[in-house]
Amino acid sequence: MCFRANVEIQESTASNPVDCMKYVIVTGGVLSGLGKGVTASSIGVLLKSAGLRVTAVKIDPYLNSDAGTMSPFEHGEVFVLDDGGEVDLDLGNYERFLDVCLTSENNITTGKVYDNVIQKERRGDYLGKTVQVIPHITNEIQEWIERVAHIPSDGNGKVPDACVIELGGTVGDIESAPFIEALRQFQFRVGQDNVCFVHVSLIPVMGPVGEQKTKPTQHTVKDLRGLGINPHMLVCRSQSPLIDETRQKVSAFCHVPPEAVISAHDASNIYQVPIMLDSQGVAGMLSERLGFKLPSKRPMLERWKVMADHVDSLEDAKEVHIATVGKYTGLSDSYLSVIKALQHSSFKVNRKLVIDWIESTELDEETAGTDPEAHAAAWELLKAADGILVPGGFGIRGIEGKIKAAEYARENGVPFLGVCLGLQIATIEFCRNVLGLERANSTEFDEDTPNPAVVFMPEISKTHMGGTMRLGTKPTPFLLDDCKMRRLYGGVDYVNERHRHRYEVNPELIGQIESAGLKYVGKDETGERCEIMELEGHPYFVGTQYHPEFKSRPDKPSPPYLGLLKASVGIEV
Repeated sequence: MCFRANVEIQESTASNPVDCMKYVIVTGGVLSGLGKGVTASSIGVLLKSAGLRVTAVKIDPYLNSDAGTMSPFEHGEVFVLDDGGEVDLDLGNYERFLDVCLTSENNITTGKVYDNVIQKERRGDYLGKTVQVIPHITNEIQEWIERVAHIPSDGNGKVPDACVIELGGTVGDIESAPFIEALRQFQFRVGQDNVCFVHVSLIPVMGPVGEQKTKPTQHTVKDLRGLGINPHMLVCRSQSPLIDETRQKVSAFCHVPPEAVISAHDASNIYQVPIMLDSQGVAGMLSERLGFKLPSKRPMLERWKVMADHVDSLEDAKEVHIATVGKYTGLSDSYLSVIKALQHSSFKVNRKLVIDWIESTELDEETAGTDPEAHAAAWELLKAADGILVPGGFGIRGIEGKIKAAEYARENGVPFLGVCLGLQIATIEFCRNVLGLERANSTEFDEDTPNPAVVFMPEISKTHMGGTMRLGTKPTPFLLDDCKMRRLYGGVDYVNERHRHRYEVNPELIGQIESAGLKYVGKDETGERCEIMELEGHPYFVGTQYHPEFKSRPDKPSPPYLGLLKASVGIEV
């Protein structure tokens, strides 16, 4: 039987392979960072390969309304969606794997849920009742999931057939308790035949002989079952494939069939994970559990395997070195979408990508003064690179080092891409060293600069941080009939890319800058806000005010990043 929520939804068409919405709920145990996001995304790929339209929901049990005000040091990158939602980086995984465009509603946080309930209580929606975690918070969570699951996300306007839900954190966390209870109830709300629970756990390897230990998994499944959820499938993370003895032991103690104990061992690349799961019968188990037909041929999965194997083949290919100059270089999650966009582009140019991370403070003599060896090493890496990337960021730390990187690329004909802040620092460098504007800077870093090359946007709030930037997808028309970026985008008249910034190139300086050869070939719909920058007479010196990495896909790399990789391997752009 298929149950529906008491909400208005667009019904699926008769051609759908399922009669109603199917839900796969991914939870995690033992510790965080096991790869629930990749597991959820990979399950989505298997569902999509079976012909289902798939969407995804990420639940983050923190009190923040969204990820927008979180430090990259603590939480990794903030992923930006079309509607301007600032969300957890796992939604980026979903979009890249499933080739969908999600909304801020697809990221549920404790802060959002409690805010909604409190607003309803203030309006009197609960008719004088005492508002409690059960049923009011848990009902809000369930209604949110079911509502969002029916929002079209793949561009064709049709309601999805399946929704993959990932619960952040680990089972047993205090902050996760309301969500676990809501998900327990949810299976009865929508019908148990329409829900599949997948639990991701850890099988550590101990001792000199590499014995696989099952006790952590036994305990986390016991905790989950004690909370009323019986997993239908266990995805066990381990360094090496599970041996049969381990699988049988997990099955016996965790109340799942041996075939439902899935080995998620280390893979050569993350694109092999869907193939790994499929080889162990996960797609078949999902079809049996959720009641959809698994086609005998799945062309999408075949194409995915070709792509994953191609990525492996590049291990023996010639290297291309991209120096990435930033301030969170010790934490790759802080630049996850940037890394993916570079990787996707390297697949197209058939090169093995090597990202040479350079801490921007080490390029500047003043900030690196106490460590001359690090200063020399940073410059050695920069000068040896085939291309240079300066990604986005906030704050003054490391700015002068980024400016020096842009100067080196401009003066020496090295392919360069500046993203968001990267465009701004390239503009500052040009104003200082080409136009001779003394102390040219951004008012973000020097409020008293006599030559503000970059200024605070007038419409942005100065009192509230969360959700007040220029956010989400905005159109950028091209101003020239022929330029590098327009060619890379396929000759279109405009592009729709995602933004996240508070500062912009000073409109009063644009004429002077362009007359010296740094052209803004794309501006916003008003024709005043600079969006795309190109330097005349340079192989590839490009900047974008938007973040093109957020829309990059494994088989459709972001055009600005692809241009950087092409120029870096000697292909004319």
